[in-house]
Amino acid sequence: MIDRIEAVDPESITAEAVVPEASPVFEGHFPGHPLVPGVLLLETMAQASGYLLLARLLYTRMAFLIGNRELKLRRFVRPGERLSVSARLVHEGSGFAVTEAAITCEGRRVCEVGEMKFSLQPFPAPELEAAMRAQAVRIGLPA
Repeated sequence: MIDRIEAVDPESITAEAVVPEASPVFEGHFPGHPLVPGVLLLETMAQASGYLLLARLLYTRMAFLIGNRELKLRRFVRPGERLSVSARLVHEGSGFAVTEAAITCEGRRVCEVGEMKFSLQPFPAPELEAAMRAQAVRIGLPA
């Protein structure tokens, strides 16, 4: 979902996600009135948080989403919209991390999540680590 990293430091990240004009998800959500499902907005925030943690941990571990609290969906998102996604580290330690994240579009808040919890684990397969590194480079996350 994340198309480009705009800024990252050890505590926060800002990224861009452009909603495609056409996607199979719009065939069922909803015919004649395409909207991005809320679960995909949550996934977009989880990806931004995951990239923040990946950079913070210097690619030594991967963040697996294990929970979230206080999700608020404030408005619909339609095809073609350019989203700004931000995430901020709240806590990291003992194999876990907590972030908070939000999405805005044209200065308006689209959604936010007050708490995203992640389990930080070694990459379970070298192929997954290689794929994550390649994707990170593609979207501009510093190696």
